[in-house]
Amino acid sequence: MLDPSQTVPLKFGHILVGLGAEHDPPIGLENIHVIRHSFNPGSHDGLRGPEDLGVERVIAYTRQQSVLTRRFPAEPPRYWVILVADGQRRSRLFGTFENRGELPELRDDTYRTFDLHPNDFLAPLTDRLVIEWDSPINWHSRGTRAANLPVLEIADRDKVPFPGFDGVRLTFHELREMVESHRYEDWRAALREVQGIYLITDSTNGKQYVGKADGAERLLGRWSTYAKDGHGGNVALRELAFESVGGGVVKTDHARNFVFSVLRVFGPSTPASEVNAAESHFKESLLTREFGLNRN
Repeated sequence: MLDPSQTVPLKFGHILVGLGAEHDPPIGLENIHVIRHSFNPGSHDGLRGPEDLGVERVIAYTRQQSVLTRRFPAEPPRYWVILVADGQRRSRLFGTFENRGELPELRDDTYRTFDLHPNDFLAPLTDRLVIEWDSPINWHSRGTRAANLPVLEIADRDKVPFPGFDGVRLTFHELREMVESHRYEDWRAALREVQGIYLITDSTNGKQYVGKADGAERLLGRWSTYAKDGHGGNVALRELAFESVGGGVVKTDHARNFVFSVLRVFGPSTPASEVNAAESHFKESLLTREFGLNRN
């Protein structure tokens, strides 16, 4: 009979070595560099909150590292494992990037820029694996050293129950997760079946936009468009999504401030005229043409 006192605690290295051996070609600890990101709400270039945890945003933030080799290795390994602070000493797995080398043409006096690409090395454990990060001051570590970090949790994220249409309230970050994550299967099933009138509120100033999802598009289809581009093609929201910089136009992340809710739902066979009338009613009642983000 196994004595519990003699069991070996699970370490990060057990997982890295185990899954690394299944990779083709195999990935050893010497091929791994572990980076721990934390949120900084006041940062301009960093990760300000969970809403910034998109692959493109994390790559843009991670790929720039100091030219000072005492701060970051002169020749970092091929695989970068990214963790995100998850309270106190907890750090949750975000994913893995493949480092294809520095882009020397982008080097300046402060930063080196690396060519990073998403990699599925630890994909089965993404957002599930939590380890104990022993020192918040040290935000990156060689794989051989990180191998000793204790594993705190490997678990499925809880399924999110659908609260009913009256209880729907999603930040932009949550909207994107709702569209993509298996945790929101019940939400997608409900929103896929109904036409509806919805409200988008800009949390920076309280301005509102009333929209409709009718016909075959349904609420899920319409909201999936917002999750993809942040503006859904709406004139005022599109203006917030772009700004002029140095004679050019660049995309902003203003959509991170949007909150989505449902005002009224209709069955799939409800005539378009009834949906249109409800949309006009809410625009007039909430004064979103005069003081909000509706332009018609």
